[in-house]
Amino acid sequence: MINIRTRFFRASPVIGVMLFLFGCTTYNQSLTSYYKNVYAGNYPQAEKDLDNNGLIQKPRNKLLYLMEKGRVTHLRGEYEESNKYFNNADQLLDSGLTGVADAAVGLLVNSMSQTYKGEDFEKFMIHYYKALNYLYLNNIEDAIVEARRITLQAQDQGDKFNNKDNRYSNDAFALMFQGMLYERNNDVNNAFISYRNAAEIYLKNPDQAYYGTPMPMRLKEDVIRTAMLNGFTTEADQFEKTFGIPYTLGKPTEGGVLILFWENGLAPVKTQEDLFFSMVRHSDGGLFFVNGAGLEIPFNYSGDRNRVNLKSVESLRVAFPKYIAQTPYYLSGSISVNNEQVPFEKAEDINELAFKTLQQRTLKELGKVLARLAVKKMAEYGLRAAATSDGKTNGVLEGLGYGVQLYSLLSEKADTRNWQSLPSSISYARVLLQKGANKVSITLKNAQGVAETKTIEIQGNGTMQFYNYATLR
Repeated sequence: MINIRTRFFRASPVIGVMLFLFGCTTYNQSLTSYYKNVYAGNYPQAEKDLDNNGLIQKPRNKLLYLMEKGRVTHLRGEYEESNKYFNNADQLLDSGLTGVADAAVGLLVNSMSQTYKGEDFEKFMIHYYKALNYLYLNNIEDAIVEARRITLQAQDQGDKFNNKDNRYSNDAFALMFQGMLYERNNDVNNAFISYRNAAEIYLKNPDQAYYGTPMPMRLKEDVIRTAMLNGFTTEADQFEKTFGIPYTLGKPTEGGVLILFWENGLAPVKTQEDLFFSMVRHSDGGLFFVNGAGLEIPFNYSGDRNRVNLKSVESLRVAFPKYIAQTPYYLSGSISVNNEQVPFEKAEDINELAFKTLQQRTLKELGKVLARLAVKKMAEYGLRAAATSDGKTNGVLEGLGYGVQLYSLLSEKADTRNWQSLPSSISYARVLLQKGANKVSITLKNAQGVAETKTIEIQGNGTMQFYNYATLR
């Protein structure tokens, strides 16, 4: 018995290091083959990789699986199938993804083992792709339903953060897109309201920018134009003064309008970062975690904090997620049609949103992780102290202490999941079409100024049409 225990103790560090290294594999590394095939445009193989991947097939990752399937089938042009996945993702979110058992997993194991609940901006993107799919299927009615769902999503988001200006309480791009959908349905009253709501989000900030996106000139014109179309002359005059731009309402063209979205690059990926903290007790008895950078996070301990032995905690290693940007190959672009050239304007910076929203919730999430680690440390210390309390070594309790230590080491893992096939940013341009065939040239430039042009043909039919063009490298 003693020999077995001795061998276990001797082998534990080796086993621990091996399992620790294995446990450090990030979500992105576990799906390398899938993402490589998405980036390469090899969508059928990407889908097979997704279907055969053990990690994303786990029930706790179902939302991620559905969003990735929805995106890759959308890229493949299978819009009806794409919306089946996005509708399932939507239903999953509506049904709620939290529960007592899931919370216990987060407390006892780690957040990577909990059910994935989605980043807030990912929820808006589901409606964006669903609406585009419906438009491509010529199902305007359901596209408008998505426009209304954006309102509900925005209300939920506002409630979540009590509409604080320093939190991601709304999404300006989603409201802009909502306005476009209403315009497509010839509902210029609701279109004006949506455009105005989007503009007001930008106007709250002194630099008129929102999460890395300056207010698009196109949005300013849309607010004034739809105000004029509604006969809201006072509002139109007011916004002309606010934006400092005179606007003349033009005549509609026979061919209608094209709104072209350029989805550039890829969303950032998450990796794991190790942070180190120790516990201190303030003069009033309050317990806090502190690190070398001066960060101080309270330990909201439900037990008797006066009985907490600081030696039992010592140093804590926190595995925390950290975003790494994926620099896009293209940096700027424009479209030209019928001798008119229009530059793309950025509408949504998903890269910036990801970094900033993670930063906003860092203290809260660090507090949860540190509390979990401290409880494990105290349990480990308690077992070791009990093992030698009577002057003799109790092998069973000592072994349990080492077991808790090994479990703590192996179970600590950052949640590195996110919807990584999303674009890094979305830009857009609005151009007038002639009736009949229109050759639309999309010209993109990389950092060295090298330009590449792709030409598509759009039939002008007098309506507002949409087209989204993705560059994944």
